Amino acid sequence: MLAASIPGWSAHPDVWLLAAVLAVGYWMAIERVGPRYAIPGRPVVTRLQVFSWACGVLVVLVSSDWPVHDIAERSMYSVHMVQHLLITSIAAPFFLLGTPAWLARWVLNPGSRRFRVVRWWSRFLPAVIVFNVMLALTHVPALVTASLDNGLVHFGVHAALFLTALIIWMPVASPLPEIPRLSWLLRMVYLFLQSIVPTVPASFMTLGNRPLYHVYIGLPHLWGASTMSDQQVAGLIMKIGSGIFTWAIIAVIFFKWAAAEERRQRPQVRRDLDRELSRLTG
Repeated sequence: MLAASIPGWSAHPDVWLLAAVLAVGYWMAIERVGPRYAIPGRPVVTRLQVFSWACGVLVVLVSSDWPVHDIAERSMYSVHMVQHLLITSIAAPFFLLGTPAWLARWVLNPGSRRFRVVRWWSRFLPAVIVFNVMLALTHVPALVTASLDNGLVHFGVHAALFLTALIIWMPVASPLPEIPRLSWLLRMVYLFLQSIVPTVPASFMTLGNRPLYHVYIGLPHLWGASTMSDQQVAGLIMKIGSGIFTWAIIAVIFFKWAAAEERRQRPQVRRDLDRELSRLTG
């Protein structure tokens, strides 16, 4: 077992370029496309949308740049797991929340084949299937090894994760009324199912008695961790960390649903109260 320190700083210009394209492309869309496609009388973009998009870019930068990227590739599978969670569970929903409806329409072009494909896969069951398939593929040891040995494969895996994550989050955070979000109750059920699925591969990592990812055997691990303990931490991150995050979102959705129901019922309650007061004082 080899101990290691955090790798020295190394440049990742490809990551900087990607972050710049996402940031500058968003700004150009707001300035040049938005005025032509946004609904007249409404703001092209809200502050919350700009903030959400900026957070998405920041998460991409943090998850793919030094030191997270370097530790994930050269030392710790658990940090590799953190990378995936940052991309799929945080960056993707931030980008969706930062996308105005006019921008989504401009990109997807309602009536086009790509729009129909996205709409079909953004339904409850197809989105659950996408999540399961991608989760299974990204934990196949051969693919993990290939992604660490080949930069293009690594980029392709992360790109596929990000694109499928957008599909996975569409039923919860879709910016388009043409691809509607699930109802409050179905959103909670949907996220509950998504929180259950990761426990399967996580159990193999935490309860197994041998390393599943041989590519990490012999690598110098941070804090003197063994390959097996690193794998177990990765499983706990996937099972507990992801679960806590998902359940936090379920709680937010529940309280928003409860508040919406209270606002909806308030006029009727007021009318019933006025009627009862009138009866008592009449």
